[in-house]
Amino acid sequence: AFWCLRMSLTPTRRCLLDLPWEDILLPHILCHLPLQQLLSLQRVSKSFQSLIQLYLANMRCFDSNQIKFAIPRAAFVNLLKDNKVLQQLALQNCSAWLTDCELLPVIEQNHHLHQIQLKGCVQLSRHALVTISLSCPNLRQLSLAQCDWVDSLALRSLADHCKALEAVDLTACRQLKDEAICYLVQKCSRLKSLSLAVNANVGDVAVEETAKCCPELEHLDLTGCLRVKNDSIRILAEYCPKLRSLKVKHCHNVAESSLSILRSRGVELDVEPPLRRALILLEDVVGFAPFINLQI
Repeated sequence: AFWCLRMSLTPTRRCLLDLPWEDILLPHILCHLPLQQLLSLQRVSKSFQSLIQLYLANMRCFDSNQIKFAIPRAAFVNLLKDNKVLQQLALQNCSAWLTDCELLPVIEQNHHLHQIQLKGCVQLSRHALVTISLSCPNLRQLSLAQCDWVDSLALRSLADHCKALEAVDLTACRQLKDEAICYLVQKCSRLKSLSLAVNANVGDVAVEETAKCCPELEHLDLTGCLRVKNDSIRILAEYCPKLRSLKVKHCHNVAESSLSILRSRGVELDVEPPLRRALILLEDVVGFAPFINLQI
């Protein structure tokens, strides 16, 4: 693609821009260039600027991580102002300035979004989640990790309108309690991945309801959920036959007596069996692991 661009700047050769834009340049050339390089191309000429604007208006995926420098607020608004066909939106490194004012217009004009990543976007409000709920009926993946503004009312709106959800990340959404999580899983029974990590308000009630309502569940993150106990883990093992991974590190009330059921099924756990943990600690202390017959 870069070779074609260099050739277009050579006066003796046919210009790249002479190729059909919508049939050739957009789907077969520009789609292979990183977003940051596409933005740089806008400075080549007015024609290139028009070409890139057309590309941005038809872009299906926008990931702010593809741009190494921090995106200015005005630049973000300009980049997506004409786009109505977005399917994936990832804005996890825009937390310094992203507010409802910038995000809501993008959400409201893109009804085909099925994946949204807002991790760490702390300056948004519950209105952002309500707008997502009303505008994105086909949403399947949503990350709201570290978004303290997510409350139970906004989550209820999400559950009522986005029932096709398959993956939700609510890590460190500390306003949420068991009741809100229960409502979500009752309405969104297709969930395959759920993170409730770092939430001291989440306990056995939420985990048990998740297990009973989401038989397709494959991944559950309960890291740091101090109120989760053995009983809910046993129910999880009983009702979720497709579970592939479970994170319970720092869940001090979850013991091997419940985890062993999942361990025997090959479920990936983030804590070692007690004897294995003891050997690791001993190795850290004395510098080597003693030879112990693990079959005793």
